[in-house]
Amino acid sequence: MIEQNNSAVKRVVIVGGGTAGWLVAASLAAHFDTSDQGFSVILVESDTVGTIGVGEGTWPSMRTTLNKIGISETEFVRQCGASFKQGSQFRGWSQGGGESYYHPFSLPEQFTSVNPWDWWQSTNSEADYANTVSSQASVCEASKAPKQIDMPGYAYALNYGYHLDAGKFAELLRTHSTERLGVNHIVDHLVGVETDADDFLVGVRGEKSGLIEGDLFIDCSGFHAFLLNGYYGIGVNTEPSKYLFNDRALAVQLPYENEQSPIASVTLGTAHSAGWTWDIGLQHRRGVGRIFSSAHQTDDEAEAGLRDYVQQTAPHVKFDELSPRQIKFQSGFRDKFWHKNCVAVGLSAGFVEPLEASALVLVELSAKFLCDHMPVDRQTMAITAKRFNAQFTYRWKEIVRFLKLHYVLNRRSDSEYWQAHRQTETSPDDLIELLALWHTRAPWHQDEGRVDDLFPSASYQYVLYGMGFETKGNGHVKRHAPNFDAVSRLRHQQEQKYLSHLPTNRELVQQLLTREFRAP
Repeated sequence: MIEQNNSAVKRVVIVGGGTAGWLVAASLAAHFDTSDQGFSVILVESDTVGTIGVGEGTWPSMRTTLNKIGISETEFVRQCGASFKQGSQFRGWSQGGGESYYHPFSLPEQFTSVNPWDWWQSTNSEADYANTVSSQASVCEASKAPKQIDMPGYAYALNYGYHLDAGKFAELLRTHSTERLGVNHIVDHLVGVETDADDFLVGVRGEKSGLIEGDLFIDCSGFHAFLLNGYYGIGVNTEPSKYLFNDRALAVQLPYENEQSPIASVTLGTAHSAGWTWDIGLQHRRGVGRIFSSAHQTDDEAEAGLRDYVQQTAPHVKFDELSPRQIKFQSGFRDKFWHKNCVAVGLSAGFVEPLEASALVLVELSAKFLCDHMPVDRQTMAITAKRFNAQFTYRWKEIVRFLKLHYVLNRRSDSEYWQAHRQTETSPDDLIELLALWHTRAPWHQDEGRVDDLFPSASYQYVLYGMGFETKGNGHVKRHAPNFDAVSRLRHQQEQKYLSHLPTNRELVQQLLTREFRAP
């Protein structure tokens, strides 16, 4: 135990690298002035502990994050094998057949002034919802990119995020952080911690480096959470596993058949009897994984199902030459994320299944909070910690609720897995209440509880009506059909323009091999 007299926060120590650690390091170093050594960012990681990628899909927020930390979009796409993601497509989730629907990133046309459900109902409620209210679904169907090569970096015609190689992304962030932003990188295996009389961390002890001192410690050490769990014993709230049954995944990497093979503009999610299969298209390969519930399917059955999917979608690949990687997990998040002067970010904070790719956005949001609310001293840290814990507990619950929405609406009868998802006791109470409300009126702006909610009401509509949910509405509300007609014409015009002028995803990434996006 060490006496700690200086309570000012000047040295931030990040424990663990990988995408989470380096993304936080880059965000802090780009935001705070580290040139005069008054504020410093240190990242310590072991060369004997492997990292686990926290996802290969991002939300559109990643464009803002990359721009802020000073990485050009051209460099990012080239270095990370990235492609452009415009949303997700769900196949077989509703009835287990050939049906599918899109959850695109762009909001419906005129969303701020027109509730798209009213518009959809006034035209043809039997038509596909996303294709009726948004032009992006058709663009995704054609594997088109969201922008052209002569546009500025991070600008767009249609809202988008990325598919990326998580390992290459971490390497880019490490190089950028250490060579351009002044992050101090220490490679060492940690063996313990030192604390003061109040049980605040004073430093972490490395085998070679000895004591690495700091004022604030960010735990990005993965599932085992070296600091928050290993030292402080902060456990995991496993309630989400009551609602989200999946706890296993088998993942493989598949080469394209040739260099001209189309790159999907969405994450593909294909349902099976005990879960779903993700399919992510990067520049040079596809990342495919079968996610499932071990209570409803054995490992051998899961591997057989993955084999069938690979044979159907990549007949040029010999499955027996692949080595599927098994990942075991339990959906849950920490009882609290910030304790004393230790904050958990990334897998140290929690994990839920990769549906809708929420892992990286939580890292981004954590880093942004730290940039915006970095405590100046020990006296204000407890207040900041309380706010962080409240905000991120809300965010994790919000994600669990939205993911469960994809399951609870199913009408499948082929397996106990899907039927169990429809039972009231396997859904959060707030979701049950919202569904009861949405049976009488469609969600819109008033259903967004906070201005910074992760999922706008448009996202709920895409899933609800993509899954075949029925809203009765209020028959006494006046409908203004001419306004809806004008919006429909605008959507059609936009769709034709995009389909005519946008390159394919493959064409755009190939153009970026020799050309660059314009500077903003």
